[in-house]
Amino acid sequence: MNLKPHRLVGRHVRLEPIVPELRDELRAAIDCDPESWEIMSTNGCGEGFEDWWGALQGETERGERIGFAIRRLSDKTVVGTSSYLNIRRLHKGLEVGSTFLHPDARSGPINPESKRLMLGHAFDTAGAIRVEFMVDVRNARSQAAVEKLGASKDGVLRSHKITWTGHVRDTAVFSITDYDWPAIRERLDYRLTEQFV
Repeated sequence: MNLKPHRLVGRHVRLEPIVPELRDELRAAIDCDPESWEIMSTNGCGEGFEDWWGALQGETERGERIGFAIRRLSDKTVVGTSSYLNIRRLHKGLEVGSTFLHPDARSGPINPESKRLMLGHAFDTAGAIRVEFMVDVRNARSQAAVEKLGASKDGVLRSHKITWTGHVRDTAVFSITDYDWPAIRERLDYRLTEQFV
């Protein structure tokens, strides 16, 4: 699997590999909605932003993560972030996660098109055979969004992670394989064309 950071451009969003110059725009996009951050592994809100930014930089330098700033094209504003995580080049697998969208960008085409771009790059360009989504079982909204993409629920990992608040979380695991991808891609393209003209 040959996964490298690339700018990914759609009709509604542009995903830009995160570089230090995007720090302030990212902070403006994600330093909000403290309640949503409570179920995340790291906290990007308030004083937690520095730890979140440091973790992102460290994982990027070690080749464990490729983070993206999500820029809404209609007003050129950075409205969130998502990442390739747990990159397993030998086994051609990875996770799409660490996604956070500003509340005013949570409905509409931003999330589905971001995921379409990331999945397309992973499967069609980089040669992935499996993409995973790891979701806190308490996060019903994210689980519904992943299922709407067409991912299959593989099961639940009990006591899988400890969030930054100290909560021992169970994680729902979803996946899309290269076998699944053509039908999911077609459905996503139809949804983005018909629903968000």
